[in-house]
Amino acid sequence: MAGYKHYFKKNWRITMVSELKSDILHEVILRRPDQSHKGDYGRVLLIGGSVQFGGAILMASQASIGAGAGLTTVATDRANLTALHARTPEAMFIDWQDSDQVVENIKKSDVIVIGPGLGTDQQAVDLVKRVFATGTQDQILVVDGSALTIMAENHLMFPRKPYTIATPHQMEWARLSGIQLNYQTEHQLNEVQRQILNLDVLVLKQHHTLIYAQNELRQLMIGGAYQATGGMGDVLAGTIGGFVGQFKNNHLKAVEAAVYAHSMIAQEMASHSYVVKPSFIADALPNYMARIQSNL
Repeated sequence: MAGYKHYFKKNWRITMVSELKSDILHEVILRRPDQSHKGDYGRVLLIGGSVQFGGAILMASQASIGAGAGLTTVATDRANLTALHARTPEAMFIDWQDSDQVVENIKKSDVIVIGPGLGTDQQAVDLVKRVFATGTQDQILVVDGSALTIMAENHLMFPRKPYTIATPHQMEWARLSGIQLNYQTEHQLNEVQRQILNLDVLVLKQHHTLIYAQNELRQLMIGGAYQATGGMGDVLAGTIGGFVGQFKNNHLKAVEAAVYAHSMIAQEMASHSYVVKPSFIADALPNYMARIQSNL
């Protein structure tokens, strides 16, 4: 890894390392104004859910709505339509093969979450490229799961215009950044690659998740092995989408609050569950957020 040393310029160095604590929730989750409507709380578009991995986008959309997104639209395979409407009737549906509808919804959304259950076939590659080419500087882009694998396999960079958040697990980050697992404890390397890849926020999922942004590092010290089950990352991506869509004052703090809430709900559930189902976290979000808001 010696070849990375020449990248350690002063403005690329991490200047602060701190623990992510519960006070971020009280700072972000505020009481909603009485005079408001659904359009005030974010238009979130989620793109994903191939025939094989439809459950991923269902859980992500469930989390987006549970986290408080005002309007949630899901672009997915038509095979998921019945399940989506049965499980989460609050979500709107578009067929991801309808290119005009996909582009129209990308343009009018505040937040785009792409990747949960997306797959890596040519259609998925085309969807990632279309999102990257269409997003604007007024939007927020959350890139997760298969979309990160597509980026690595096709040597794609994150787009410069939207505010971009990536949520890789360690193997996805290794493929995308070139930093293998045994070097990922070198925080400066992760920070260098975050900036080289045009990434605003890196949420590196692991036991004690790390959040890199603005030359700073936050570490989450809660959560555990009870979260090691399929769909956990999909719910996190949807939760982040819902938080950044409605809590608009500070995108980074909204991400931090979403990450903390996701793991704290799981930790509470783990007191009576050997494994925490991700969909249970999505369902628990509204109640948990109400508890935070009532304690302000």
